[in-house]
Amino acid sequence: MNYLTCPLLNSKEIQTIMKDLIISNDNWEDGKKTAGKHAAAVKNNLQLNRKSDISQKYSAFILKKILSNPLIKSFSLAKKIHGIMFTRSSKGMKYGRHIDNPFMSSGRADLSFTVFLNKTSDYQGGELVVDDLNTENKFKFNEGEIVIYPSTYLHSVKEVENGERIVCVGWIESYVKGIEEREYLFDLDAGAKSLLAKHGRSDELDLIFKSYSNLLRILGN
Repeated sequence: MNYLTCPLLNSKEIQTIMKDLIISNDNWEDGKKTAGKHAAAVKNNLQLNRKSDISQKYSAFILKKILSNPLIKSFSLAKKIHGIMFTRSSKGMKYGRHIDNPFMSSGRADLSFTVFLNKTSDYQGGELVVDDLNTENKFKFNEGEIVIYPSTYLHSVKEVENGERIVCVGWIESYVKGIEEREYLFDLDAGAKSLLAKHGRSDELDLIFKSYSNLLRILGN
């Protein structure tokens, strides 16, 4: 399982965030400022100044929501969540095909995430496209949904044809670097928790949880 999608924010939280983001016109700047040299050549969007009070306030809020989500915790095995920023793209804007920097000033990028902050009906186009070998995976979800995917994959944002796309993006440094290793641990953790919920604690489950913990010790960094 290379991707994870799940609800992150409720409608009340979305309304509060969007209200403040929309009225914060003076804090939006050219998105090229935070892109690497190669990515900057294909990046055309606006982003909220990270030093602004609104950006810092809601970056901390998004961080808290991600850290408190048990499904994301199991999937990502997050060691550090960093580089959170808010971006907006209006008609004609897009972000061409690129790869995220492996090391940023804020941490290593093992996983990338996008939190969708407005309704899909608010804009046409603007799909997040992630290249997985010979397959293009397109993501466009309603407000409050998050998608997490490997930072090692090429990805892009299609041109916004009409309306405006507003999202929050960021990166996760995982305790486990490898995609396959994270998938094995995620499946093992999900299976064990499902058995625990259905049948309760047992000696056999103790062995499974022991194996999970020790595998994490071996694979983690």
